[in-house]
Order: sequence, then structure tokens, then C-alpha cells
Amino acid sequence: MTTPDFKTRLQQPRAVLAPGIYDAFTALVAEQAGFEALYLSGASIAYTRLGRSDIGLTTATEVADTLARITERVSTPVIVDADTGFGNALNTQRTVRAFERAGAAMVQLEDQTFPKRCGHLDGKGVVPVTEMQGKLRAALDARHSPQTLILARTDAVAVEGFEAALDRAEAYADCGVDALFIEAVRSREQMDAACARFAHRIPMLANMVEGGKTPVQSSDLLGEIGYRIVIFPGGTTRAVAHTLQRYYASLHQHHTTAPFKDEMLDFDQLNVLIGTPELLALGKTYEGGSA
Repeated sequence: MTTPDFKTRLQQPRAVLAPGIYDAFTALVAEQAGFEALYLSGASIAYTRLGRSDIGLTTATEVADTLARITERVSTPVIVDADTGFGNALNTQRTVRAFERAGAAMVQLEDQTFPKRCGHLDGKGVVPVTEMQGKLRAALDARHSPQTLILARTDAVAVEGFEAALDRAEAYADCGVDALFIEAVRSREQMDAACARFAHRIPMLANMVEGGKTPVQSSDLLGEIGYRIVIFPGGTTRAVAHTLQRYYASLHQHHTTAPFKDEMLDFDQLNVLIGTPELLALGKTYEGGSA
């Protein structure tokens, strides 16, 4: 699927379900599972690349590098978390250009103060509405192609209240962004209210975080409410962490992987998954010099 197809896909009534990824390997496995879009989570990059919390420690360069490696390996559209744009409006422009070059289908920008933190952690702050509008206009001006979509996120529910968050989303929509994301809504009633106000005009994103502030729902139900994108951004990392804890505990206890082998791919299975036979065959076509 190409990026232009993603923009068109968002006009359909069925929600796009996008799992969280954090590197080329998770992106490849997700693509093979058949998803229509992928979500490169800034939190998951912090978790896996730094072994740290999502509190604004990652850099734009680290995210762009990760994104480029992913889009080189898979063709599924990638929504990328650009946090606050990593600075002011001019920094935001650099971020959008870098992420567009790296292959982003959609760039997400949020209105938190810096250093930002995970949208489901307490203690967040938000910048003035006018400052965020300036950053969004800068982002829209920076992209080379209108097929590179800009997603505006507000974290104001936890800071200023739900109604204020709706008003912020309205102001951001007025800038001409391609989609809206009201983070950490607290209930089904708030989901319904947000979609009633915006879903008929602009695609809305719902963020499902296991153990977070928002009740976790299926993408089917959220699509019925009016959402067009549903992400499960950190579920991949939590599932991998759970598996690794059990794997390492088993290896430490038994001094062999034998008790765990039924929960693993073997050497050949992993090579099939990542395309080793095809890659070796491609290499052979270049042996022997001239065509």
C-alpha cells in the first residue's frame, strides 16, 4: 500500500487498525500479519532503544533513523510520533522534513510542553493554543507532498479539561491538519462527544493503552463511534517484555532453551520470516560480473 492510498483509505467508514512498532523487525512481522498501517511509537523507541521511560529523552534524529530503517523494509504506511516537533515552529519544520524524507505517511504532533511525557502519565503541561497553531502551520508548510499527512494531538484533557480539549482540537482543525487526536479521553461518553463534534469533518484517532486512562475498546466498536484510526502503540513492547521475562527466567533456571522451544521460532523459521532465502537468491543474480 502506498501513501496516497492511505489518505484515501481514511475516507472509508471502517477504522484503520494500526499496531505499535519500534524497529524494522516488528514492522515486518506486523506487515506480514496483514495490517493496513503501522504506528511508530515514540514511547516504544524510548523503551527499546534507550531502556528508558517516555519522558522526552528521545531525539528527532533517533526517530528519523528508526523510521528510515522501517520504511526501507516494509511498504505499509507508517504513522510516526513526532512528539512536540522537538522544539519550536522552526524545529517542527525540520522534524517534518526529516520524517517525510524517511518515508512517513503521517506525522503526529502534540501540544505538550517540553520535556513531554507519555500521554497517560500524570503531570503533563500544554503550550498556549496559538503556539501550537503556529507549529501546525509550520508543519503543513514544511511538507513537500500533501500526501504526507499531519495529525494534530492535544493532551489538554488532563490539564484543562475535556471541553477545553475539544476547543483546542477545533483550533487545530482550523489550521488545515489532516486528522485529530484527543489524547487520554476518560470514557465512552467522551469518545462519543468527540466524534459527534469532529468525525463527520476530519479523521479522528483513538489511542488504546493497556492500563491507561482510556477504556480499551476494539477497533470495530471505535469505528462505529466514528474513529478512523485506532492505534495500540505500546502493546507490542509490553507483549515482547512479557515474553522476554519468561524466556530469560527459563534460560537462567534450566541453563538451556529446551523447555521454551515450543514458544520460539527455530533457526530456519526465523530466516523464512525475514526473507533470508530470497535475499540470498537475489545476491546470486549479481554474481559473475556482467549481465
